[in-house]
Amino acid sequence: MTTRKAKPPIAMLAELTHRCPLACPYCSNPLELTRQEAELSTDDWCRVFREAADLGVLQLHLSGGEPATRRDLEDLVRAARDAGLYTNLITSGIGLTERRLRALDAAGLDHIQLSLQGTTPEMADEIGGYRGGFARKLQVAEWIRQIGFPLTLNAVLHRRNLHQLPRALEMALDMGARRIEVATVQFHGWALKNRDALMPTKAQAEEATRIVAEARARLKGQLVIDYVPADYHSDYPKRCMGGWGSTGLNVAPDGMVLPCHAAQTIPHLRFETVRDRPLAAIWFEGAAFNAYRGTDWMQEPCASCERKTVDFGGCRCQAMALARDPAATDPVCIKSPRHLDLRARADAHAAAEAPLTYRSAPGKPVATPAE
Repeated sequence: MTTRKAKPPIAMLAELTHRCPLACPYCSNPLELTRQEAELSTDDWCRVFREAADLGVLQLHLSGGEPATRRDLEDLVRAARDAGLYTNLITSGIGLTERRLRALDAAGLDHIQLSLQGTTPEMADEIGGYRGGFARKLQVAEWIRQIGFPLTLNAVLHRRNLHQLPRALEMALDMGARRIEVATVQFHGWALKNRDALMPTKAQAEEATRIVAEARARLKGQLVIDYVPADYHSDYPKRCMGGWGSTGLNVAPDGMVLPCHAAQTIPHLRFETVRDRPLAAIWFEGAAFNAYRGTDWMQEPCASCERKTVDFGGCRCQAMALARDPAATDPVCIKSPRHLDLRARADAHAAAEAPLTYRSAPGKPVATPAE
């Protein structure tokens, strides 16, 4: 496939930092985290935002780690708005005060996505590895409501807390959220170390699907429900990133530009950085972005499959992790020769009992600030 067939991206994930006060065992960030001294500067990020807008990006997701650890967050939001980008802050809430939220509002922040590790203090604090995190999150949600930010609640679910899904839906309504993302853990990055602790059972996965379907019908017009099902228990893979290099891109804290969050796990790909090359050139001409664009790269059974433009063979990073071949059919797919083996492995992980292996953050964790 030639580079000129690529359309401009509509969304960009800006991973401002890998620093984070939480230690979530399902963290999808790379095993080797970027340290603070290697992060892009304020000026660099502002330039990247302008380049993104010129490229055609409409939505900017400010993420991490915890983006609130960046002291220049308000300046970055202001620069993004000046560039004409719709800004969404993806946050744990830890590190945000009412004063800072109001400053972000004044800077032009459009939307907030707040993560939820559990619906009780015990569960949320255990999963996040941060005592008092749940109470802080509820306070932040109330400030968000008072200020009037549109809110999406991101409920990350797994074997230990899938039974809390009904309450998570109630909490989204209580918080005044417009949307909830019911996100079953995807096993990338650090999460791979915790499959024996977090893999849901097939029965749990089926029950979650039933609850989501019922809630979508019941809450239509009140709450939009996005659903990321339990991958390993599915018959067909997710349409990862809408297709490789088709609709979105990620910029890592050090400026490396990636087709998806976990692309660095594919060892033969070489990624360019915004320190060295304009964003548009990387998007259209970068070898990594063109590696799995479209369908020309596909092997069988994907090459002749009627679903090849539906799910694009699934996740390339998952194919790398599970099949050791990023061009292989994602083993989640029922047509993959590795599918039955994956199902057996999923059942084994779901039946295992293991302690949580927590993610450690680079540098010193951020303490919960006082007002």
